[in-house]
This record gives sequence, structure tokens and C-alpha cells, in this order.
Amino acid sequence: MSRPVIEVADIFRRHGPAWRSANAGRVSLGQLKVMAAIETCRTAALGGHVERCEDCSHVQIAYNSCRNRHCPKCQAIAAKDWLAEREAELLPVPYFRVVFSLPSSVADIAYQNKAVLYDLLFKAAAETLITIAADPKHLGARIGLTAVLHSWGSALTHHPHVHIIVPGGGIALDGLRWVSARAGFFLPVRVLSRLFRRLFLDKLTAAYHAGRLQFFGDQSALNDPKAFEGWLVPLRRTEWVVYAKRPFGGPEAVLAYLARYTHRVAIANSRLLAVDDTGVTFTWKDYRANERDRAKVMTLAVDEFIRRFLIHVLPSGFHRIRHYGLFANAGRAGNIARARELLHVPEPYHQPTEVEGVDADEPHTSQTPCPCCGGRLIVIETFERGCLPRYQPAPPRIDSS
Repeated sequence: MSRPVIEVADIFRRHGPAWRSANAGRVSLGQLKVMAAIETCRTAALGGHVERCEDCSHVQIAYNSCRNRHCPKCQAIAAKDWLAEREAELLPVPYFRVVFSLPSSVADIAYQNKAVLYDLLFKAAAETLITIAADPKHLGARIGLTAVLHSWGSALTHHPHVHIIVPGGGIALDGLRWVSARAGFFLPVRVLSRLFRRLFLDKLTAAYHAGRLQFFGDQSALNDPKAFEGWLVPLRRTEWVVYAKRPFGGPEAVLAYLARYTHRVAIANSRLLAVDDTGVTFTWKDYRANERDRAKVMTLAVDEFIRRFLIHVLPSGFHRIRHYGLFANAGRAGNIARARELLHVPEPYHQPTEVEGVDADEPHTSQTPCPCCGGRLIVIETFERGCLPRYQPAPPRIDSS
């Protein structure tokens, strides 16, 4: 795959120093670390190795990745490894997708309290689905689900929401049979929306009274308990957005969806169109417009683009992919095995990975083929951070005949 013409890293390298200087004291250590990681990703600063093709002797330098979860270039490999694990856990049933979003006024305080409110969003959404699914009036079963946090809208604005993938059914409450959802329908959206609103606001209120929330700037008035209670009143009356999409066409469609959403960052390099000293131009989707007219182009001042990108930096150690119910980490293997037993399907066959069975003395090979002939690339040298390789690729020969 060819390198995008413009990358977030290019913007940070070119404009990052001035932006950091202008915003000194207002940028968190986590945001500074993300900027530094993206700027040095796949450069000599992180070290790397030299590869040579076994067939055509083409030589190239491959620099190491930063592996930061906010870097647009480092998520493909992480997503591939994660998806390989999820593929073995897929059940042969229809899968549904549900999206839970926070109202804009809650999103405003979520930015100042990311770790707490993002966690409440996960827990309230998961508890909502598990509770309604367990109700005999709806499904009457224990379900499993995988939830992925996104904090952004297409224009890089702050829009916290979770994408949830859930099988269309679950294990009966007595554990003796599999209960399937109705064809094309999982759970009623209005019921989900109202329980989600109640659960989230109850958890939010508890967090407030436990002193776990902080308010600054325009939100500082909410430090007064009476003001906070008044702020909650309209939230208890408005409808909260819970969006249930049509079921997937099959396991392959589930994996394709997960591949797009699990390891996505605020903006992909492929969406960047142009950058200069005055602004960054990129594509975005306006979901308020008709489907045919959603694709649009936006230009932001460079400072504003960097600010919007960095507001989506997650707190250190925060897990943005979580599993609940039958898929909770503690009992996932046993629950999936029981579900397969009730569905009368065998355990999936484990395909050995490329790493298994490789001779320790065999030269390490690259995962990518030679760009010249498609042959196998072998690593012939590694070099440390900040160093240059001893072996330099020869410059291309120019035919002057």
C-alpha cells in the first residue's frame, strides 16, 4: 500500500513545536506524549532494521512503529491481531449492532472527566442491554457483547458514544438452551433508551456525590450541588439516542465492521487532502444530510486541527474495548464453549500461525513482500533508537544510454 501524500505526523512535525509553545501549560502530559510518538513513528528516532529480498536483492530500510494507540499508522497490525482472537469466538448466529450516545451537554462535562464518564458510558450501556435481554418479556437470556468507545464525530468534534456488537440471542436463564432473537429484531430501542438514560444519570449522580467529578471554566457553576441538580432536570426528560442497526449479513461482515471500528483513531491519514500554513483540509461526513450528500470537505486552521485531534487522547491505562456478559474476560472461554454446545456446533479449528513451527536459526522475515518483485524480504541488520544502519541501500541506477 502506498504511503498517503499527507499524514498527521507531517502536520505535527511541521506545526507541532509552535503549537506546543503557544499552548504551554494547557496541554496534558498524555497529549504531549501522543504528539511525540506520532512525530517519531517510523523514523530513525525509533530504530529499525534493513531488509533484503531473497530473489532480486532489493534492499530497503524499515523504521520501527511507535505503537501508540492514537497513531493513525500503528493500528492496522494491532487490529489484525485482535481480530484473529475474535474470529475464533464468533458464534453461528446473526449479530446486531447498537450505538449508545451521550447528549451534547453531558459530552461537555465528559471532556473534563474523561476517565469517569467514559467508564459510566460503558457500564450503563452494557447494563442496559444485559438487563433488557434478561427480561422474559423480551429475550429472557444471558447475552454477551463487545463494546468499543469512540469519542469523536466525523469533524473531530467531541461526541462520546459506544459501538456495541451483540449476538442475536443468548443462553437461557436456566442455562439449558439457546434462546434466539426474532429475525431482524433484537431489543426495542425506546425501552433501551429510557433505561440507559436512567442508569447513566443515576451513576452520574452517585459519582458527583462521591466527589469523583471536577468542573472548570464554563462548567464551574456545577460544583454547587443545587446547580448540578438543576442541570440534571432537562436531561431526565429528553430522549437519549440509542441507535440499533440492521443485523450483519454473516460472520465476515461482523469482522469487517470490527476491523473498521475497534482500532480507529480520530482521523485516518487517508482523509487528509491538503495542509499549508493556514489550514488543514480533510473529508468528513455530515450525518444530518441526506445519504447522497453526506460526503463533504472541511478546512480547519492548523491550530484548531491539532486541538481537535488531541481532545480525543484517552486517559492513560483506559480500555476503549470492553467485553461484558457472556464475553466478560473472566468466564468468556467457558461461556462460548457452552453456547456452542447448545447451538450444536463444533469448536473452531485452530490454524497455526506463521510464528509456530519456525526454526530458531532461520532468518527473520518481513510480513510484507518485496515491492519490486513480490519476493520474501529477510532482515539483514537491526539498529537501535537514534542510530543509522551500517548498511545503506544503493541509490537507484539511472540508464543514460
